[in-house]
This record gives sequence, structure tokens and C-alpha cells, in this order.
Amino acid sequence: MFAGLRRALGFARAWKREPSKVSEEEWEIFRGDRAVPATLARPQTPSSPPPAWVVLHGVTRPGRHHPVLVRFLRALAGTGAVVLVPEIPEWRDLYLAPDEAAATIRASVFQLEERGLGRPGHIGVMGFSLGVPQVLLSATDPLLQGHLGGVAGFGGYGDLDRTIHFLFEGEHEWDGRNYYLDPDPYGRWIVGGNYLTSVPGMEAAGDVAEALVSLAKRAGDLQVGAWDARYDSYKEELIGGIHPERRQLFQAFAPPTGIKPPTEVVKELVPALAQAARTTVPHSEPLSFLEGISLPVRLVHGRGDRLIPFSESLRLAAAFPMGTDVRAHVTSLFSHSREDDEGESETGVEEQLNFLGILADLLTIV
Repeated sequence: MFAGLRRALGFARAWKREPSKVSEEEWEIFRGDRAVPATLARPQTPSSPPPAWVVLHGVTRPGRHHPVLVRFLRALAGTGAVVLVPEIPEWRDLYLAPDEAAATIRASVFQLEERGLGRPGHIGVMGFSLGVPQVLLSATDPLLQGHLGGVAGFGGYGDLDRTIHFLFEGEHEWDGRNYYLDPDPYGRWIVGGNYLTSVPGMEAAGDVAEALVSLAKRAGDLQVGAWDARYDSYKEELIGGIHPERRQLFQAFAPPTGIKPPTEVVKELVPALAQAARTTVPHSEPLSFLEGISLPVRLVHGRGDRLIPFSESLRLAAAFPMGTDVRAHVTSLFSHSREDDEGESETGVEEQLNFLGILADLLTIV
């Protein structure tokens, strides 16, 4: 526990100010089909051997260069760890590409080991949001057996139907209590862009799917919340390129700011999109493969998360088989965006100490 607290304090210090004893360098990862760039951060005087993490950037346009991720990378290296963030080009293009993500994780872990970075057999893999299923899946990868020490996910999900329902309706539930948040529309744009044409009867809706990806790209490039009214004019522009019969479908995913998607359309879309995801990518729902995970798992979620609700990490942790070393933590000091509804008011001493405890627990699994 002392080692975990020491690392957590190192993270907190490095997060608050630029770490002075961390070096960064550019790498290339050879994942089989192509070489992809990566960022390596490590302490200038590391322990021998240091803890090592492979950290996946989210499904975002900035990828590994996202300012918050860069700050996180440096803070994690400030704990004394070696941190490798590989590029997943498909994720920067906002396509989920599970096979390519799996290959990137493998190549990253093997390259760290080949260079003698990290404890052999104890490298950690960490991911965020829609990338959390890929992190969890890596714990079941036969090629990585004996190479990983544990996995961690921030802001992930477990149940596709519940998650997609939240993306449209903002409703979620845990332990008999109902919650509501105004959902971040970015998530449903990504889901629609990736899975809409796999819904039976919507194979011809490629124009809608492409428009949704274009809209999400615009939000990612501007780094302005997807709920902002400035996107309304772009939505109108995109509608012009969609077949008239499918314009209402596009507006179910991307209505004008302040207008909720039509409930009758959502009732049909949610189960159809969830099933399309399961059919297209069988392991897109973590609940389907948890029995194959024997490594320590740590899940962290922001209480006011508007993209994926905190109840999903709790539900995911509860679904693991009895005896699995899994813990889920909810905190007000982590979110998908700075504009999440809750959290900023709960950053007092008690919440900060709680978050230090979460970090201490997470950082000692490798």
C-alpha cells in the first residue's frame, strides 16, 4: 500500500505541474499491417525495472496528442513508470477497428519487453471510454498470456443496450435508483457512424453514417463540445447531402441543439444498433468475455460523465465471475469532458483523498 500511495502522490504532483524529471521520445510500433507512431514517456532515472503501461488514446481526432491525454501521460510517467501511447490511426478517423486495436496492443507490449522496459510479464494496459472493451479483451488474448500484469479502464461500459439507450435518452439506473443527464451527442454519432449500415434494412444508409462521422470529426477538430449550437449550421449542410427519405434518420442522431431525438425512432434504433454492434464485432460487449479474464482489473468512472454513465463501470465490475480481482471506483475528479454536469463542486479534501486512494489501488497492479 505504501508503494501505491507514493506513486499516487507522484501522479498528483506531476499533474499539477510539468514534471521536470520525465523524458519523451517518438517511437514506431510495427503492428503487422503497418508501422504506427507512438509516444514513450519515462523517468530520467527509472527504477530497475520500472512499472510499464501501454495507454490507448480514445476514439478522438487528436489521438495521442489530445492535451488532456498528454498531461495524463506525463503525470503517469511522474510516478516512476514507463508509459507508451501508440497511435491507432483508425481511432483518429473515428472508426472503432477492433482487430487493429488488438494488434496495436500486442505490438506495444512486445516492443516494451524487447527493449527491457517494464517488469517481464507485468506490463499494464490502460484505455478510455469506447476503447475500454479492447483493453479488457487484451487480458484474454492468448498471445499476451504471461506478458500482462493487469488492465485498467476509465469511463468504459458493459451493457451495449443500456449504454446506447443513455446516448439517446440520458437515462441510466443503478441499484434501483434512476439517474438522468443530458447526454453528450458525440457518442451516438460515433455509434451510428460505425454500426448503422449493419442494421438490417439500413444497409443503404451509408450517407447518414458518413454524415455522422463527419459531424463527429468536426467536433473533434474544433475541440468544442458536441452539444454546442455552433454545429447546427453544419448539420443543415450535411442534411443536404442525404437522401430525403433518410433525413429524419439523421436527425434522430443529430437533431438541432436543445431538441431531443424522437422517442418512437429511438425505441427502434437502440436495440437495433446494439445488436448490429454485437453481430459486427462479437466482442464489442465486454459482458460476453469476462470469464476469460484472470488478471487484476481496475475501473474508474466520473460521477457526472455525460458520454457513458458511471453505472456502466459498476455494472461491468459486478458482472465479473466471483473471485476475480476487479474493483470499480466512482469519482468526481475524472470525466470525459470539462463540461460534465457534476464534479467541479465536489473537489474538496475528502474527494481528493478518495482519488488518491483510487490511484494508489490502480497503480500497484503492475
